[in-house]
Amino acid sequence: MFRPLVSAIVATALLAARPVGAQDRPAEQRQRLLELAYALGESHALRQACEGEGDPYWRARMMRLVQVERPGPTLEAQLRERFNAGFVARRAAYPGCDEAARKAEAQAARHGQALALKLSQSTIQVRREPSAPDSVADGETAR
Repeated sequence: MFRPLVSAIVATALLAARPVGAQDRPAEQRQRLLELAYALGESHALRQACEGEGDPYWRARMMRLVQVERPGPTLEAQLRERFNAGFVARRAAYPGCDEAARKAEAQAARHGQALALKLSQSTIQVRREPSAPDSVADGETAR
């Protein structure tokens, strides 16, 4: 239900990532990355409860997040810890697939979507240089 939308938002956040590592992000953005890792861990546990333990969907997204963000060793360890903490919390609360697990999965998806959107918006704003024109019309005309 929410998977395609969250996937699109996460992909947008990843594509908008700056070429510098995550450790160079402001503290607020690093905190959002940690929250996103937790939400991905929750989503992984909830999806596995309903789709089976072999389903790697959200774990693969977490691995891609780490690959794109290129965090330093400390931040990478924190991201993995948050992912695992989210996984353990939801696995304990929802060991099987039922309506409550499906609702929790949708809630985790909405939270992850909001975090990814905030990250992508802040990353896009950081990438823009104040002195650089946004389009050809804003800058010098071609000769």
